[in-house]
Amino acid sequence: MNEPLKTIRETKPLIHHITNWVTIYDCANMTRAFGALPVMAHAPEECADMTKISSALVLNIGTLTSEIIDSMLFSATAANEKNIPVVLDAVGVGATKFRDEMAAKILASVHIDIIKGNYSEIAKLAGENAETKGVEATSINADPAKVAKAFAKSGPYIVVMTGKEDIISDGNRTFIVKNGHELMGSIVGTGCMAASIIGLFAAVNRDYCDAARDALCYFGVAGELAAAKSNGPGSFKVHLYDEVFNLSDEKVRSRETVEER
Repeated sequence: MNEPLKTIRETKPLIHHITNWVTIYDCANMTRAFGALPVMAHAPEECADMTKISSALVLNIGTLTSEIIDSMLFSATAANEKNIPVVLDAVGVGATKFRDEMAAKILASVHIDIIKGNYSEIAKLAGENAETKGVEATSINADPAKVAKAFAKSGPYIVVMTGKEDIISDGNRTFIVKNGHELMGSIVGTGCMAASIIGLFAAVNRDYCDAARDALCYFGVAGELAAAKSNGPGSFKVHLYDEVFNLSDEKVRSRETVEER
């Protein structure tokens, strides 16, 4: 029986983040609430060494600088050498030329196992007509599931598009995760947290498509449970951590809503 959360809590994988300064604290806490161990080593002098002792690497370009991009490339190269999964969260792609160029540089320089973004970020990377307002998604002029599938085949990557419904594709299988709640979009950082969660699920499941699907199911179920107890964004964030901490594989299986296309 598939019990990824039990495995995470028993093995406590170390998840190395080179991530967004706005949400770094939330990503660390969410990783810990799931039962894994977070580490955030950004310095180019040590980041590759930290990656080598980790179980997954999560890259987030939300607050990128040229030095951070260098660190990401050093760490991803080390991860590739040791067959450690690499997650790239393409935050804000489509908003500025620099951001677009740096995302393209990462994809051209190292192997990314899972690339995640909202609908417009992924559409932009895939060459579709899309706009990003800061780091927020706008509409795209294409079927997002088809975009994810085609982009995954071109990679090859596992492609994750997050939104009202989350889409995960490896180019052959495509999953639509319908768990979650609108309050998850009322606080800053849930997208970044999702990337961290994908990383820790990938650390214990080498089928990265299944790992990403499970990660978003578990996070979505926690969001639903937290929303039921909340009066607004402040209380929701507190309850979200608590619901993640109190999740079980059995609880999620009874509530998960996933469609395969």
